Amino acid sequence: MFGYSMVQMVRSNAHKLDWPLRENVLQLYKPFKWTPCFLHNFFEKKVKNRKKMSVIIEFEEGCHESGFHSTGQVLSKEKRCTIKKQFQTINCCSAEVTPSALHMLLSQCRDIRKIYLNREVKALLDTATESSHAKEVTRNGTVLTGKGVTVAVIDTGIYHHPDLEGRIIGFADFVNQKTEPYDDNGHGTHCAGDIASSGASSSGKYQGPAPEADLIGVKVLNKSGSGTLADIIEGVEWCIQYNKEHTKNPIRIISMSLGGDALKYDKETDDPLVKAVEEAWNEGIVVCVAAGNSGPEAQTISSPGVSEKVITVGAYDDNDTASNEDDTVASFSSRGPTVYGKEKPDILAPGVDIVSLRSPRSYLDKLQKSNRVGSLYFSLSGTSMATPICAGIAALILQQNPQLSPDEVKTLIRQSPDQWTNEDPNIYGAGAVNAENAVPKE
Repeated sequence: MFGYSMVQMVRSNAHKLDWPLRENVLQLYKPFKWTPCFLHNFFEKKVKNRKKMSVIIEFEEGCHESGFHSTGQVLSKEKRCTIKKQFQTINCCSAEVTPSALHMLLSQCRDIRKIYLNREVKALLDTATESSHAKEVTRNGTVLTGKGVTVAVIDTGIYHHPDLEGRIIGFADFVNQKTEPYDDNGHGTHCAGDIASSGASSSGKYQGPAPEADLIGVKVLNKSGSGTLADIIEGVEWCIQYNKEHTKNPIRIISMSLGGDALKYDKETDDPLVKAVEEAWNEGIVVCVAAGNSGPEAQTISSPGVSEKVITVGAYDDNDTASNEDDTVASFSSRGPTVYGKEKPDILAPGVDIVSLRSPRSYLDKLQKSNRVGSLYFSLSGTSMATPICAGIAALILQQNPQLSPDEVKTLIRQSPDQWTNEDPNIYGAGAVNAENAVPKE
């Protein structure tokens, strides 16, 4: 096996290929075990030139333009290869390449730092407003509702639900390129309601923490709740660009209830997803991401939740009561430390049997009919639900003080708990989020 040219290429360029991509290339040779030796050269040539792989190419610092240009030149000479998207904010591009083209890129383009497999990323699935003390938080005689704060939900889309009437102010679709808001999965709509449902259709019963916040739907996951690294990065980059074009009413918060297995690179920021969300954070956007649903085992925090900068949210079970006395951490909530040995999650929020908005005839709506609550609502569990609840609380904080930086918002959220404050931080984080404590008094 080690005599094959692609295997030799992987071994000599291991430092420039992430582990899933190396494995992907090597797996191409698995059928050769059962192929007569005299046919190996013939089949290797076919594999090298015909098998397509979706990748993300990262360039050396300061070499984006030259790297992008040289990559384009190499791929233009290769059949079945193309550059898909350019991500200038994180110094990357996405492309479809054959193993042969991959070899040419590594041998001819000096500006390439690393090449990653464009892996799959999924939506993270397995009373809430009251238990997080986010109902009727009042400051200076005003009940805070998230009014004037825009939250982007990077997910499966948002359905035009009556409880969001007039507050879906933008929509971007990187899956089907549609222009009007929709949600063919249902996960994104539920998350949007966890942030900003007015509860109008339930007399306020199923109201989110920020019932007057504005929403932007960024669809990066398909009907079944799956997407790729490139899709997610494109969605985050779109949010950053949106703010450059909408300075008067920018996106203040990104809620991301999605993730993939965290691979251990030399450092966190070598992870393309981490790099993307930290760029948004550096641009002044508070980013709330799900810890993952792979608990109760340790070291199961997903990516991009392993980022030290962003707010990584785990889930607890409020047992459908407003009292904290019967609350327990959700068994599925991912635990730290991260694969880099850092403490996570940052905070816990309600995430079990959360009733929020239903997207009729969507994938989840058809798959889990028993989860319907009346005709307009739906019950789901996961750190996916905890994350937007935390994002809604961040909206209250920013309504009260729009000048706060993402770091300051994170500090306020982490200082808010009065429950589980002295427990294992790799299970409980700083404790259970408390909106009443998180929003500054002045």
